[in-house]
Amino acid sequence: MFKKDLKKRLFPFAVVSSIAVGGLIGALSTPTVEAQNNHRKVKNVIFMIPDGFSASYATNYRWYKGRESLLDSILVGMHRTYSANKEVTDSAAAGTAMATGVKTNNGMISTSPEGKELKTILEAAEEEGKASGLVATLTITHATPAAFASHVAARANETDIAPQLLKNGVDVILGGGKKYFPDSLLNKAKGKGYQYVSDREQLAAAKKTDKLIGLFAEKGLAPELDRDTTNQPSLAEMSEKALEVLNKDKDGFFLMIEGSQIDRAGHAHDAAWAMKDTEAFEAALAKVLEFAKKDKNTLVVVAGDHDTGGMSVGGYGKYDANVELLRNVAATGNFMAGKLNAGRSNVKEVVKQYANIDLTDEEAKRIKAVKKPDIAINEVISERALVGWTTSQHTGTDVPLYAFGPCSNLFSGLHNNTDLPQLMAQAMKIHFSPSK
Repeated sequence: MFKKDLKKRLFPFAVVSSIAVGGLIGALSTPTVEAQNNHRKVKNVIFMIPDGFSASYATNYRWYKGRESLLDSILVGMHRTYSANKEVTDSAAAGTAMATGVKTNNGMISTSPEGKELKTILEAAEEEGKASGLVATLTITHATPAAFASHVAARANETDIAPQLLKNGVDVILGGGKKYFPDSLLNKAKGKGYQYVSDREQLAAAKKTDKLIGLFAEKGLAPELDRDTTNQPSLAEMSEKALEVLNKDKDGFFLMIEGSQIDRAGHAHDAAWAMKDTEAFEAALAKVLEFAKKDKNTLVVVAGDHDTGGMSVGGYGKYDANVELLRNVAATGNFMAGKLNAGRSNVKEVVKQYANIDLTDEEAKRIKAVKKPDIAINEVISERALVGWTTSQHTGTDVPLYAFGPCSNLFSGLHNNTDLPQLMAQAMKIHFSPSK
């Protein structure tokens, strides 16, 4: 019965507040200003999605950081993530719900279970004359960004998604996925006025343009832990450039920014990767909140699309957590596994060098014996940090919802993920009517 009942059920509760970080939200601290902001028409919407992020990630990140995060200061509610055909969603169905206001089946991109194309909030904003942008740290054709500006029956069709992003006129496209943009497609984009950049320096130098494509890796970008081995921009740098370009449009803009790597870390049980990419996401959020505070007509909404990995805070039979250990980890488990020799006889040396951990003989034996040494390394580190995992896939738990700026009050309480684009449209006062 529950899955058939897709009607919105809201259970308002007191908004959790905390100390503002870095003074970024001090300007909105009084009830009078809050009331004024919550009735103002929103010009710009920035929707930030930390893929795979849940309350457990938020709590562990607070311990990892050693103080409250920017996210803590703008918490307003929670949202439910189930898809049309499963209690546990994938990123395609979750992205579709958050982009179109309609539940679909796992694997489908902004297409209803019956195969009908669904209008997205980005497309609705464009119809009102607003600029649009997509930023991600995996391929820009991956499930979440794809759901905002393309329509395919199967998320794996990334080759079909790439030209749709250009056809739909997305003004800023930044992320990975060069393999899905052949020269013929990029030349067509340049003919439409897009400037193309492919590394960090070129991105920083891109100034006089209102249409920008940046593709910084053949596939996904590197995890934040490993980014220093590349010439790729950070999520904060891509977000800042996207804001610079989109803000030129006098009618405003809609921008989706995804911290894609948090999800990848959860699948790999790599707690250090998860925390470091959450830190990178927070750095991007700081740029966004700085912009929104100055602009005063920008609504910022932050929501993970689902939980990944079933992370716990504490575990392994102990009433304790040791998350601060993760601050000393300097590489992902995948990177460390790539440094192992053929017989893995150097496993203790590698883990000591990159994780500052002295493996026991038993731990070293575990890593040597398994098919996937990267996962084994990650799980040993997680055990040391007392960060538990229940699955290598997603879970169906509710996910925190954050908002800042005018109309942020609309997001208070328990929502369904399908409510989010409708509330954004309401804030912008644009026509958007989700339908199957």
